[in-house]
This record gives sequence, structure tokens and C-alpha cells, in this order.
Amino acid sequence: MIKEFDFQTLPGIGMLVLFLGLLSGSVYFMIESRHADDGKSMLLASVAVFIVVLILLCGFFIVAPNRSVVLTLFGKYKGSVRKPGLHWANPFMVKEKVSLRVRNFETTRLKVNDHDGNPIEIAAVVVWKVVDAAEAIFEVDHFEDYLKVQCESALRSLAAAFPYDAHVDDQKSLRANAFEVATQLKIEIEERVTKAGLDIIESRISHLAYAPEIATVMLQRQQASAIIAARSKIVEGAVGMVEMALELLSKKGIVELDPERKAAMVSNLLVVLCGERGTQPVVNTGTIYH
Repeated sequence: MIKEFDFQTLPGIGMLVLFLGLLSGSVYFMIESRHADDGKSMLLASVAVFIVVLILLCGFFIVAPNRSVVLTLFGKYKGSVRKPGLHWANPFMVKEKVSLRVRNFETTRLKVNDHDGNPIEIAAVVVWKVVDAAEAIFEVDHFEDYLKVQCESALRSLAAAFPYDAHVDDQKSLRANAFEVATQLKIEIEERVTKAGLDIIESRISHLAYAPEIATVMLQRQQASAIIAARSKIVEGAVGMVEMALELLSKKGIVELDPERKAAMVSNLLVVLCGERGTQPVVNTGTIYH
């Protein structure tokens, strides 16, 4: 495995001044060679210097902030340069620039089956950057494409590990446990792309829905679950209010209730408290006893 290390280049400004001086000198001696006794040899030497300097000028390269330049010479990795500025190195070196900036992309919407076998649509946003330019260049072919494929693979694996909705207590789901799901997705992507010199900063689900063929049925199921949960809460509150009412009546001695009248009162209060519509009171002018 190839790891990145620094390559010591020569200062670009100093080398530029030197080469410009050599070019000026070679041009000067070309002109003076017409008046010199050994003008032919002087001209040849000046032309040779001029050509060599032109070749050496190809060794200049610029490194921008948050970028790395990977240097190879005849197929061998010689090092990387991250320091911003103008640099000079062997002109025969191949210089490949790699961005170290933070980047992000969104995966395509994948149609997969969740843990319960329900078809769902899912997509994710991944924030990443290159941390080892040498690994990114030499360990994988086209690291950006490699990252996208691995992210989709990790997303499919994640979707199969969690249900869309939790149907039992203490079960994690894609919809209800967004933070845990995002953390697990980040871990799975990192395991796949670490060898490519990439670092996953953040990953999160950007789209989550049931597939169209079951969306209507699942919506009805969610609505039914919500109605049941609401009814359970209403009944729980109503029972507590009835209990409190009976306790206060008994404590303050407002009226003595035998079991039959308590049962009738409980029935009436539950109807009033749990009914969907407002109740119509019936005024009893007689007595409940025959």
C-alpha cells in the first residue's frame, strides 16, 4: 500500500529568476556571436542553453490551498507537495493534482427491501474529502467513482438491516432513529473507502419513502396505528379523571354512591370523555331506583 509523503521541491520564485537570467544571457550571447571570432561555437552553446532552459521551465507548477500535487517519475511515486505556492521540480516528473477540499454528493434513489421485506426508496447525502492523495491515486481507479459505488453498496446494506417503521418496542427503525442510522451508515462507508485515502465527514438519509406500489397500504397502516395510539391515550386519561372524580366525591362527602350508582356514573363519564362528538345530556326528573 502506497502512503503519501512530502517531496522537497526547489523554490519557484528563485528558480524562475535564475532561468530568466539564463534565457536573457543566452539571447545576449546569440546576438554577440555575430561579432566574435569563434561566433559559431558561441552561437551553438547559446542555442543549447536556450533549449535546455526552455525544457527546465516545464518543471514549474503551482499548488493552490487545500490541494495536493502527486509526483511520479517514470512510473515511480516520488512524493507529494501540499504547501501552497510556486514550486519547481524535475520537468520529467508527472504532476497530478488532487483536491483536498470538502466535497459532497447525493446518491441516486435506490429501491431496496428493508429488514421486513417491504420495498422502499432511499437516498443519502455523503460529505467527504481526500486525506491521502497518494492512496486516492494509486490504490483505486477513479476514486470519485469508487466512492459513489461503495456508498450505494453501504446504503443497500443499511436499508436491509433496519425496518422502515418499528413494530415492536426497543426496535430501531429508519424513520424514527435518524441519528443512529446516519452513524451506522458513516461507519459502513468508512470501512469501504479507508483504503482509498478518503475520509467520510458526515452521512445522512436525504430521502426515505415506501415504494409506490405499497405506499397507500402503508399510509393506511400508519393512520390506523396513530388512531389506536390516540385512543389509548384518551382512554388512559378518561380513566384517571373518573377515578379522581369518584375520589373527590367520596372525600368531600357530597353524595353517597353505592356500587350501582358508581357504575352508572363511571359509564356516563367514560361516554362523555371518550366520545368523538359532544354528548346530549338527558335530565332525569325521577330517581334511578324503582
